Amino acid sequence: MSNFFNLENPVFVTLSRIFDLIFISIVYLLVCLPVITIGPANTALYYAVVKVIRKERGYLLREFFKSFRQNFKRGAIAGIIMLVVNSLLVYDVYYALNMANVDNTKGSIFLGVFIAFFLLAVSFNIYAFPILSRFEMTVKQLIKASVYMSMRHLLSTILMVVIVAASVVAFFFVPLLIMILPGVATLLISLLMERVFRKYMPESEGPGEETGKDEWYLE
Repeated sequence: MSNFFNLENPVFVTLSRIFDLIFISIVYLLVCLPVITIGPANTALYYAVVKVIRKERGYLLREFFKSFRQNFKRGAIAGIIMLVVNSLLVYDVYYALNMANVDNTKGSIFLGVFIAFFLLAVSFNIYAFPILSRFEMTVKQLIKASVYMSMRHLLSTILMVVIVAASVVAFFFVPLLIMILPGVATLLISLLMERVFRKYMPESEGPGEETGKDEWYLE
């Protein structure tokens, strides 16, 4: 019976992870409210989920805002660019749907094209902010890296798009899940994303006490 109340008990560990995912999801949603902060918030969410929840390094709130501050400018610029592009593509899809009601053949062609472009944009978005949380680069380099990785690792990209789509569907049917979905989706995406990142990470330069670098992501 005493083992049940042990903090290392799998039940307590699982409950702790669930609480962390709910907590960081709520923080993320609040930080996203000004809209312009969506980019750095996405970056910080990925960083905190991987470093604290998966790797058990640091404190959740502190690591979240550490990444948020460090990547604010580039994250905000990238976030605004992607928000504008996504909004235009959503409008295009809506326009094609209306066109299909008038001219089914022409409308269907445009609808297929716009949906394809929208899925590509979603794929780039999925990669952009995790990349920003891990690598030092300009916004231009970030966009190029997002396009390259999403196309280079197509199977992983498709699975990550499915995770995002499933999260949207889950929210549609159970809106209350918004309180945990950002964290859960990010956690699931990170299982695939970190495998991709390992192909681009440099070799460790040595123990942290010698190099002064905290290479927690290589653990």
